[in-house]
Amino acid sequence: MPHRLTAALFCTALACMVTAQAQESSAAEKVNKPDKPDKPDADENIRYLLGASLAIGPEYDGSSRQRVKIKPLWAAKIGRFRIATSGGSALLGFGRDGAGPGASTQLIERDKWRLGVSLRVDSGRDSGDARSTQGLPDVKRTLRARVYVNYSLTPDWNLGASLSQDVLGRQGGLTGSVDLGWRFYRSEHTEWSTGLGVSAANAQNLRSYFGVPASATASTGKPAYEPGAGLRDVHFGFGFKHALSKHWFLFGGAGTSRLLGPAADSPLVQKTGSAAAGLGVAWRN
Repeated sequence: MPHRLTAALFCTALACMVTAQAQESSAAEKVNKPDKPDKPDADENIRYLLGASLAIGPEYDGSSRQRVKIKPLWAAKIGRFRIATSGGSALLGFGRDGAGPGASTQLIERDKWRLGVSLRVDSGRDSGDARSTQGLPDVKRTLRARVYVNYSLTPDWNLGASLSQDVLGRQGGLTGSVDLGWRFYRSEHTEWSTGLGVSAANAQNLRSYFGVPASATASTGKPAYEPGAGLRDVHFGFGFKHALSKHWFLFGGAGTSRLLGPAADSPLVQKTGSAAAGLGVAWRN
């Protein structure tokens, strides 16, 4: 998708926000905070959380080396507007809408449909962070605009799709995904969910993260590789939340993914399959 078309689409979506009408919280959102007593609508429209997790996962997509790190997370929701780090939106209850990380808002909330837009900072890649990517060009930090849609098949089944574009033209390219989520267990204090999805990307994104330019073959010792657009990966995971008290809760999850198509064929890929897991604690109002 050309940058101009993406930018125009995103700006048009933002303009629609001034006419969007507030909707009542769904039954699923109420279940997501079962230990919290009913409050006036004004209070329900201001929610936030702070937390941290210990996570383990590959150094980069396709790496055979694992990395352990502590990840702070937070999220806030004021009316229709949300802002969150990666993983924060799901913990605060608007992850099922497909909001994801960054600043987001719902444009349409009609029956089972949700349509929204978001902006987030993409940190790119510092090629010196992993031995196998040293010598490659860095992928610059950029700003990504995202359009997402979610359809509730049932109160516990959700189907979502999204498109995310680098709007600053810093070689981040375009990515897209389709995901199916299922909340398969919920009680007064505990919730378990799982999901399956597939992602794809345009040639610019795959060249930035999986390509080897001819100018870098000598420094990397790898053959030149210039992938085209195609599938990126298929992924599966599950997670849980458990209330420890009125405000404190434990959360965690694990997942696996497998690179596909042009991404899997990259000489940078040491392992097409990977796994990740995390466990954390958070406080919410």
